[in-house]
Amino acid sequence: MTQWYQLQQLESKYLEQVDQLYDDSFPMEIRQYLSQWIESQDWELAATNDSLATLRFHDLLSQLDDQYSRFTLENNFLMQHNIRKIKRNLQVHFQEDPIQMAMIICSCLKEEEKTLDMAKKADQDNIGSTQNTAMVEKQKELDYSVRDIKNRVQETEQRIKSLEDLQDEHDFKYKTLQSREHESSGTTPIEIRREEIIIRNMFIELNMKREDVVSKIAEALNLTEQVQTALITEELVEWKRRQQIACIGGPPNACLDQLQTWFTIVAESLQQVRQQLKKLEELEQKYTYENDPITRKKHSLEDRAQLLFRSLLQSSFVVERQPCMPTHPQRPLVLKTGVQFTVKLRLLVKLHELNYQLRVKGSFDKDVNEKSTVKGFRKFNILGTSTKVMNMEESTNGSLAAEFRHLQLKEQKNTGSRTSEGPLIVTEELHSISFETQLCQPGLVIDLETSSLPLVVISNVSQLPSGWASILWYNMLTNEPKNLSFFLTPPAARWSQLSEVLSWQFSSVTKRGLNSEQLTMLGEKLLGPNASNPEGLIPWTKFCKNVNEKSFWLWIEGILELIKRHLLALWNDGCIMGFVSKERERALLNNKRPGTFLLRFSESSREGAITFTWVEMSHNDEPQFHAVEPYTKKELSAVSFPDIIRNYKVMAAENIPENPLRFLHPDIPKDNAFGKYYSRPTEPSEPMDVDNDKRSNGYMRTELISISEVHPSRLQSPENLCPMSPDEYGELQRFINPAEINTVMCSTYPN
Repeated sequence: MTQWYQLQQLESKYLEQVDQLYDDSFPMEIRQYLSQWIESQDWELAATNDSLATLRFHDLLSQLDDQYSRFTLENNFLMQHNIRKIKRNLQVHFQEDPIQMAMIICSCLKEEEKTLDMAKKADQDNIGSTQNTAMVEKQKELDYSVRDIKNRVQETEQRIKSLEDLQDEHDFKYKTLQSREHESSGTTPIEIRREEIIIRNMFIELNMKREDVVSKIAEALNLTEQVQTALITEELVEWKRRQQIACIGGPPNACLDQLQTWFTIVAESLQQVRQQLKKLEELEQKYTYENDPITRKKHSLEDRAQLLFRSLLQSSFVVERQPCMPTHPQRPLVLKTGVQFTVKLRLLVKLHELNYQLRVKGSFDKDVNEKSTVKGFRKFNILGTSTKVMNMEESTNGSLAAEFRHLQLKEQKNTGSRTSEGPLIVTEELHSISFETQLCQPGLVIDLETSSLPLVVISNVSQLPSGWASILWYNMLTNEPKNLSFFLTPPAARWSQLSEVLSWQFSSVTKRGLNSEQLTMLGEKLLGPNASNPEGLIPWTKFCKNVNEKSFWLWIEGILELIKRHLLALWNDGCIMGFVSKERERALLNNKRPGTFLLRFSESSREGAITFTWVEMSHNDEPQFHAVEPYTKKELSAVSFPDIIRNYKVMAAENIPENPLRFLHPDIPKDNAFGKYYSRPTEPSEPMDVDNDKRSNGYMRTELISISEVHPSRLQSPENLCPMSPDEYGELQRFINPAEINTVMCSTYPN
């Protein structure tokens, strides 16, 4: 069963998350028609290998040609047209940069997998927990109230119909009696009196029905106001907060479909109430009297209904998908000048009469003026199609939406020197994109406006990590969407907040977040001895603005990049301990068998690096700990880390090289832990030409290995290699490095 097929069996709230993954850069049609082929390719490898990415790009075009041929045989002209258009767009976007296409597809597949895992976990979780039960009960109560509004309005509709029938009958009898009184038709005074009594009783009933209808409308509006307040001030606010959390790597946001259902039912009910009030006005024009309930209360009811409808519409205009560059789908709200980005809007009130009626225009920093911002604040123009019409065909679930897919930002020229003018650096400047439209109905004009979350605009991709740090800090600490001066005086973050966000950075790009021990080590780096205090405060400057040394965040960012590019499988499988202090490292390896090792990230490398530390016993049975010089992306691009571990050697002059790594902590044999990652089987399988001691293909096999060379005087015994003190190993270890990489080319002989 393909991953794509499994996704299509999920609930709508999960399908909406999948829908948000795809746009013009990689359309969902490709995913649908080529699902099996796409899932059979290694896009993660292609995303790091230019030649492989180019090959996969042309394979994809060939697959599209095959699909086009199938549609030709089926005489499906529309799909032929779509496939041609998709192929042209792919060639425009990725012909010169196929790696980018591989990265996008790889990211989409990973996000799909996370959605599947989340759905499975939700099925397995105990929904009877107190928190979940309270949430379910709250939603049930709100759903009942919304349905109650609809039912009340429907009942009022029937009451108005009954009122209209009674008024028509009363009018007929009244006019008939008047004609009889003016005609000498032989009607006796007793008969006339009887008719008058009947008409009077009808009038009493008519007045009661009018009073009842007006009262029912007022009750429906009272309930609507209560429910609408809950929708706008609670449910919508909670969704927007969840969206902020999802933007910075937290749990995916619950879909808007349920909110849309509630908003739409309330809006339809209010529209029906407004029509009912017009009907009452028509009945009043036909017949009224002193103290007529309709005359006394219709204006106040009309005003309330219109005010509620206006408020509901204005709140229902939201940014469903925040601005994001398709090239960096996991880093929304950071935009680079000259690079296209997408943003999607949605109206939660789904009324068919609004389809193609709302024209939305986007503007950049609309509410920012010279008086409200700081000196040196950069200004930008939006390029591309900044006006779109909302329609129900814009989204797969039929919601009323508008998606801007081809917007770009261009900085306005400034004669002054920006860097010397403003107190904020580029990556601390916050901007926003506003969207406006207008709803026009007879007797009603409603201006609708919404804006994106604050975003950072960069001019060079090297600024992306710092820009992302600003987005993390802002969305972690505030939900004020227009606080663009946030970084003039950024608040400190509690460790309990920051630790969760740091874990999300790993779980959002891998299958594994950070555990409590890893977070403890990171907390110690930021808070020192107070790391155990969840209320400990970390200032913004300590997180991202260290001047004399690399900031904490950029160190984390380098490690994240190293994991994504070179260590993903090892990290996902839990082979890498990663964040562990040297003191904790020794405590873990102490009392372990010689050759036990663990993998941790370097604390000193400025670009992200990984090392391994192992334990050996000295001649007097004292544990000795050794660590190798950390491996960076340069070395890992040449040799995979599992192969480095497999082939690592320690040697001294006239000594036989030996691999000191035997057991991955706590006690997993090395080949059991890493065997499936080795680039070739452990035992040689090729036939040998024994006489010539060569491979049958005429060549001796070679491989790149890492070697640490140790002076013979440091070796206490042949069995215990490199028994140096912890303070000495950094000075003595070095690498044979003829090609400026941490490896050496050796020929190997079979056993």
